[in-house]
Amino acid sequence: MELLAFDSMGVRSMCTFVDTGDLRVMIDPGVSLAPRRFGLPPHRLEFERLETLAKTITEKATISDVIIITHYHYDHHDLGDIIPLEIYDKKTVLIKDPKSNINRSQGDFRAPLFLGIIKEKAKKVEVADGRSFQIGKTKIEFSKAVFHGSSSLLGYVIEVLVEADGDRIIHTSDVQGPIYEAQMEFLLNKKPRLIIVDGPMVYMLGYRYSYENLESSMRNLGKLVEGGVEELIIDHHFLRDMKYSQYMKNLEEAYPGAKICTAAEYMGKEVELLEARRRELYRQGCSEGD
Repeated sequence: MELLAFDSMGVRSMCTFVDTGDLRVMIDPGVSLAPRRFGLPPHRLEFERLETLAKTITEKATISDVIIITHYHYDHHDLGDIIPLEIYDKKTVLIKDPKSNINRSQGDFRAPLFLGIIKEKAKKVEVADGRSFQIGKTKIEFSKAVFHGSSSLLGYVIEVLVEADGDRIIHTSDVQGPIYEAQMEFLLNKKPRLIIVDGPMVYMLGYRYSYENLESSMRNLGKLVEGGVEELIIDHHFLRDMKYSQYMKNLEEAYPGAKICTAAEYMGKEVELLEARRRELYRQGCSEGD
């Protein structure tokens, strides 16, 4: 398994590549930057990182057999001008239902636009919500649609299980926690060895993410470890605030026997929170045009 692009690597993404030996699976081949943060546009270093990781995603997606789209937010599916349409040529594409359990911006615009673009290229496009697919020796199973975060305001996502040779990993997509039992059900019932989880949205704490949401999320992350998860990779929304490290430390101290880390750390890389450090990067005297 390769974690290709995540917030801990300097971009907004949860792009994951899994090679089971007889099947290569790409989950959410999208990457983006926050258009404004701290009142500032993306720094030059963020644009450079975006290009680098988009190239990596393109290379891995091109050799994938299956591409999965868990929902239609741009950092999870957007092609833009960086990731070419050719990655969908002759691929099986398993998608979040574009018509059911979806908010207006995704259902009325983003999903139809995306599907209209890829339908002539893909070998097959199938709605995946709540379904299971056996492809060779690899099983890919999906949860029912669950909240994107704390409510249906931002829509719904589908969680993904990839299983082969007795090994099970789950990619939660944007649960922002997980906060609720409905988001936890699939994770606990499938008993994966490893979970890639979109952690609590601490950078919006007290604004769009309540302290109750945070408390529930931290409790549920603990339940995952107690339920037998050996490796817990927490990233994405969680890594948009420098304070993430204190919450991570609290988990590590509470569960010293578990491997809990960010996507960058899992891949042996340094954590680089470029978005969270945007003000600092500008203060260092490097402008967009440098």
